[in-house]
Amino acid sequence: MNRTHLHSAAFSLVLLLILALASGCAPAPSATPAQPSPTSLGLSPASVLPESSPAPATEIPALTREATALPPADSAAGHWEGAVAVAGQNIITRVDLAADGGALKGAVDFPGQNALGLPLEKVSQQGKKVHFEVLPAPRTAVFDGELVDPDRIQGAFSQAGFTGDFSLIRKQVATPEAVPYREEEVKVSNGDVTLAGTLTLPSGGGPYPAVVLISGSGPENRDEEIFGFKIFRVLADALTRKGIAVLRYDDRGVGGSSAGTTLDTSETFAGDVAAAVQYLKGRPEVNPKEIGLLGHSEGGIIAPMVAVSSPDVAYVILMSGPGVPGSRIIVEQARLINEASGVSPAAIKEQADLQQRAIDAAMTGKGWDTVKADLLAYFKKAAAAMPEAQRKALGDIDTWAAKSVDAQITGLQNPWTQFFLAHDPAPVLERVKAPVLALFGGLDLQVPAEENRAAIVKALEQGGNKDVTVKVFPDANHLYQAAKTGSPAEYATLKPEFVPGFLDAISDWILAHTKVATP
Repeated sequence: MNRTHLHSAAFSLVLLLILALASGCAPAPSATPAQPSPTSLGLSPASVLPESSPAPATEIPALTREATALPPADSAAGHWEGAVAVAGQNIITRVDLAADGGALKGAVDFPGQNALGLPLEKVSQQGKKVHFEVLPAPRTAVFDGELVDPDRIQGAFSQAGFTGDFSLIRKQVATPEAVPYREEEVKVSNGDVTLAGTLTLPSGGGPYPAVVLISGSGPENRDEEIFGFKIFRVLADALTRKGIAVLRYDDRGVGGSSAGTTLDTSETFAGDVAAAVQYLKGRPEVNPKEIGLLGHSEGGIIAPMVAVSSPDVAYVILMSGPGVPGSRIIVEQARLINEASGVSPAAIKEQADLQQRAIDAAMTGKGWDTVKADLLAYFKKAAAAMPEAQRKALGDIDTWAAKSVDAQITGLQNPWTQFFLAHDPAPVLERVKAPVLALFGGLDLQVPAEENRAAIVKALEQGGNKDVTVKVFPDANHLYQAAKTGSPAEYATLKPEFVPGFLDAISDWILAHTKVATP
């Protein structure tokens, strides 16, 4: 799910505890080391490098951005793609630099870490020398480079005691392909909250069936972009070409949408979805009786909530939707990811036991003293096992461990996590009367297919729903990419595309349950 999208505050590698809900159903950290890592140091190599090096810079697909002309040869302004080489790994890096008066400004993407659009600081160019930094201290990553020729910047990289080098190649971003449908920027209001989104409409007058896309956990943009894979953009494009209107929007606090609050839960986000449905009902191009919901991961919890509360929902599509309580999903996800990453059975059991004690404390409010002591011991043990350079970068170990424990406890006690842990999807699913399409990836380690499929089918059948379709894609991961192990560590290394048949399965099912107007 894809709060960090089971998509929250920041993924904490530590026990694949809750913040990674990480553990739940959203993209987990890009690196799942052979032994559970105790912390996440922003973009420091020890915590975020993938297990295997990604493709060379020359093979990195271009970002989808507005087309730009090449700047003068002596300027660093432009779009650059390449990698940082540090600690024996390559971190895919994409940098955009733009003229800002007599200076430069810019942003950087680290697609392998799902860190996109990070603003650059201290950007400067003196002759051929180029300098920029990213992230606050003590995680600050420093790039000191030089234009060795008009289309290449090379130089030194440093962060948190680690040093390496980087190389970037200038790229010209291609002009976006013209599409055979209409795209419109829209605003959806839910009380004081405004959601910015994109509505794609088939050519013609309609009225057309429509679907609202609901992202997984954590703050996601309208494309539900994960490791460079723009999941919802690809979905919207495919469905709209088939005659289905699609509304997707930035989550609270992302892009053009209003900020959320620390009290937001899945129920809060259900209100946003209901508002999106009401917005579509007011569009003349949309058939108000054929508006459906498609929820991915945590979105698969939210969609049934809205379908139960709103008679305006005509159909529901669950894309890796949970069928069991979050407290169960988190523990099972952590176990499966660790197994796929080669963690020893003893280490898996140690982590699972500690994780379960932490969850129990979060759900009951009891046993926190024991959990805090256990977490403190775990962090100190993990620090002792780190390479010396990384251990020194942490500063005083006791202080670091105490702060790490506090962060974990805070994450466990926030309202979103509390709701997710306790929420059982089954009673809600029993009340869903609209047709349901439930999709699963056979290699999904974040919302494991078999247990959640069985739970969803059982709940829908007990509620008397007679129109239920289930499809499992055997080789697909949580993002429905063709996978090898299904581990989140693979996400950034796989092609940003769906497994064959996935898009057709969705569009064909919607078309079979609606009447599509002739364009």
